Amino acid sequence: MDAIVECCAGLDVHQETVVACVLKGALEGRPRGQLRTFGTTVAGLLELSDWLQEQGVTAVAMESTGIFWRPVWNILEGQEFELLLANARKVKNVPGRKTDQRDAEWLAQLLRCGLIERSYVPAVEQRDLRDLTRRRRRLLQTLAQEKNRVHKTLQDANVKLTTSVSDIFGVSGRALIQALRSGQKLDSEEVLALLKGKLRQKAPEVAAALEGRVRPHHLEMIEFSMDHIDFLERQVEVIEGRIEATLAPPFREARDLICSIPGIERASATEILAEIGIDMSVFHSEAHLASWAGVSPGNFESAGKSKSGRTGRGDRYLKAVLVQAGWAASKTKATRLSGRYQRLARRLGRDGKKKAVVATAHTLLRIVYFVLTTRRPYQEYGAEYGVASAEARTRRVIAQLQRQGYTVTKAA
Repeated sequence: MDAIVECCAGLDVHQETVVACVLKGALEGRPRGQLRTFGTTVAGLLELSDWLQEQGVTAVAMESTGIFWRPVWNILEGQEFELLLANARKVKNVPGRKTDQRDAEWLAQLLRCGLIERSYVPAVEQRDLRDLTRRRRRLLQTLAQEKNRVHKTLQDANVKLTTSVSDIFGVSGRALIQALRSGQKLDSEEVLALLKGKLRQKAPEVAAALEGRVRPHHLEMIEFSMDHIDFLERQVEVIEGRIEATLAPPFREARDLICSIPGIERASATEILAEIGIDMSVFHSEAHLASWAGVSPGNFESAGKSKSGRTGRGDRYLKAVLVQAGWAASKTKATRLSGRYQRLARRLGRDGKKKAVVATAHTLLRIVYFVLTTRRPYQEYGAEYGVASAEARTRRVIAQLQRQGYTVTKAA
């Protein structure tokens, strides 16, 4: 392998130690190597930074090992040398005698020959925004789990409120749950006074559904869940305010552009931008971005046969919000995304809807890339966009029949 970096370093990062290997020497000759081990405290990492600069290192590479690479990155970021984060799957060494020193040396050798692909590490402001959006998503997931616990407790208490009230955490549902928590026995008139809107027409049905076998244990469990729900909702509200305060003007402009795409609303747009940023030049193409997100089709071919088309691993937070937006886009009327989803869902058969929504998420992300690259809002082309013409479909069917040995004659 030809060397392209005269002096570089590879770091094997662990929780308590960092093993550093520096390779330096002429590009044509064999490099000289030096190995040292440092602690991961701030003092140890500062010592590592000083040592790398003393050695004249111009490039440093490390693996993305869990969370342990971040303290090292925080100290080395902004130094005179180039800092690269490598995907552990792409720099895996051959099996054999494995030591921390060999791992550090292997990273240094790959970096010296320019064989390490740089992973995307956004600026610190975007990393802060990403932490906030990810925490909001986790809180919303926990909130949904806690609401499900209330559903289960009510069923265990023979209270069939969910059969009459579609959302028991709306205004009417919360009022009824509060009445249950206080131990009240409600008749039809009292239930009617608590209901709002169209639910007032179901007052007798709701009153019958509230007749259960509620024990003090059930009330206690509901109390625990409702207190937790109130806390989580306050936390979500605080974090949403913090997200809005953190968003810089360029991110707000980009969010408005993304919101022009069917299926994407403000919260989803904020999550997408927190993951990918607003500068699309860090990705080689829209295909690279889709692969990085884990929504592009897989490629597994052997002996001329394609064995699997499953999507690969990627940014799971970005993939989750894209699939969520894909479901929303599939429900829109006469749009390019809904047309694509419906065509794929019909054609893919078993689990067709799930596969179709991932394909829709893939298309949606490519549109996001184009919108952010051109700085122009989304333009709708209709549900038939991308569909082959009738003549092209006819030619394709005729060619398929001819490959099967049939002779096709067009009617006059």
